[in-house]
Amino acid sequence: MTTIDSAPDAARVAAEPSAGGRFLAAVVDWLTTSDHKKIGRLFIGTGLLGLLATVAVNIFMSVERLDGSGALFDADSFEQLLGSQRVGLIFGTALPLTAGLAIAIVPLQLGARALAFPRLAAAGMYAWLGGFVLSIVALVDNGGFGGGNADMVDLFLAAIGLMALGFSAVGVSLATSVLTTRAPGMTMRRVPFFAFSALVYGIGLVLVMPVLFGAVVYLFVDHRSGAREAFGGNQGIATWAGWVFTQPTSFLFAIPAIGAFADMLPTAFRKRTPMRGVVFAGLALVGVAALAAVTQQLRFDVPWRGSQLYIADGDDFGTKLGDVAPWVFFHLLPVLGAVVVFLVLLLLAKPEKNDDGDTVKPKITPAFLFAFFGFGMVLVGMLGAAIEPIVDLELIDTVFGEASLVYVAYGAVLGVMGGIALWAPKLWGKQLPTAPASLLALGGVGGVVLASFPHYIAGFLGQPAGLEYADGDLQIWNILVLVGHGLFALTVLGFAGLLASTVLGDSDDSIDDPFDGHTIEWATTSPAPAGNFVDVPMITSAEPLLDLKTANDSKAGVS
Repeated sequence: MTTIDSAPDAARVAAEPSAGGRFLAAVVDWLTTSDHKKIGRLFIGTGLLGLLATVAVNIFMSVERLDGSGALFDADSFEQLLGSQRVGLIFGTALPLTAGLAIAIVPLQLGARALAFPRLAAAGMYAWLGGFVLSIVALVDNGGFGGGNADMVDLFLAAIGLMALGFSAVGVSLATSVLTTRAPGMTMRRVPFFAFSALVYGIGLVLVMPVLFGAVVYLFVDHRSGAREAFGGNQGIATWAGWVFTQPTSFLFAIPAIGAFADMLPTAFRKRTPMRGVVFAGLALVGVAALAAVTQQLRFDVPWRGSQLYIADGDDFGTKLGDVAPWVFFHLLPVLGAVVVFLVLLLLAKPEKNDDGDTVKPKITPAFLFAFFGFGMVLVGMLGAAIEPIVDLELIDTVFGEASLVYVAYGAVLGVMGGIALWAPKLWGKQLPTAPASLLALGGVGGVVLASFPHYIAGFLGQPAGLEYADGDLQIWNILVLVGHGLFALTVLGFAGLLASTVLGDSDDSIDDPFDGHTIEWATTSPAPAGNFVDVPMITSAEPLLDLKTANDSKAGVS
């Protein structure tokens, strides 16, 4: 039994069709493909549309919050708008974009000819897309969290279940690929960081999504039966399934962005990554967020008094330890994992001299800028999510929680943009222009900071998570958030336009290894052929370098 197609998308011999026939054949080829590079690009393309829709929702919410009076939407409409934001940030943005990048690139990094169970991954993509469209229909017709339209609430629950099944399939495909399709000689210790992050991500999806599906089935049956007692009906959706739309579960969905950043470090600083095992451990620690999701807890509150372990009113140390242990495990361990990756960055950034005595200068590309900024934004979001549950800070049920989620989701988007910029030669045979791509990276990080950090401040000042607020001094922070979402929307549109113009342009700059890459995907042609490699790659180890060899090309390097 094999986990990959023997000849994905094999060419068919047929008479020369007409122009219309060629177009129809191309559409059918893309829609029925088992080529992982096409499946990944379909995920990324539809994910970018979901991202634009999500940013538009964020802009509408920011406009509504400008004066704190709720003039544009009634309470029910705003509740659905808030639900649309949560669904969009997770299922419309972070998940499809990170999954698409992983599906497109991981087999290339493994030296594999195809993705494991490619048609399962394609089915997962279509299940997600169908569920996402249905969720939008339900939310528009007052069927989301606490919705008043019973039929649309049923549709919303079915849509969430369909998306959960889709990403379960994607997780199985990705995890199986890393475990079973590696090139000869590629042990798990030699797997590139991005591929390893995809393994953690895939296993996390396999753990989390069936739990979500089970919860949704209970909610659907409870709501459909009309009893609505065991799980609270429409009001129970946020209680029993809301954990997937908040922290720390969202950390899991940003892991591929962190892995892409780790993969770019040796190329940017032109040296071998020290302590590869430590980086693997850091990525795995971020994956602990998957275990938090399995508990189905919305928050892991820490009821301390100030900065001291307060024991009074019958409390004992065991009770306090029971309060703080889940918070440390599910919030601080993922933060520790991200910090480990950051420490590796500092080690690599240490200046060194070459054999001629000259200082080796880093090679900062637009891809690295996107990935670096994305990693930074995800880390800031994780830190914010770690302090939000501390009860004494009074951040719970304020806009602080929304800001930390936006930090993580938008940061993951920047990381995916970095991955697209890096691996564009392998997917399309084109490189993004350096100057405009770098400007977009700067605009993107500026947009994320403005869209999130002012709400960190407003959260400390007591702005509630809903629509209205009474303190007029909070308005300036909401204006800045609106500007941030607008700037991020322009960045996304600019990036999509730049990518489209580059891919569709006439320029031919298909260099096999334009970035002096250290991982095996740079040993194949640009763009990569249907089977990824002309000959099966062979990987051997020669200390202190890792030799990457193919029958027609031999190169040395490590990541």
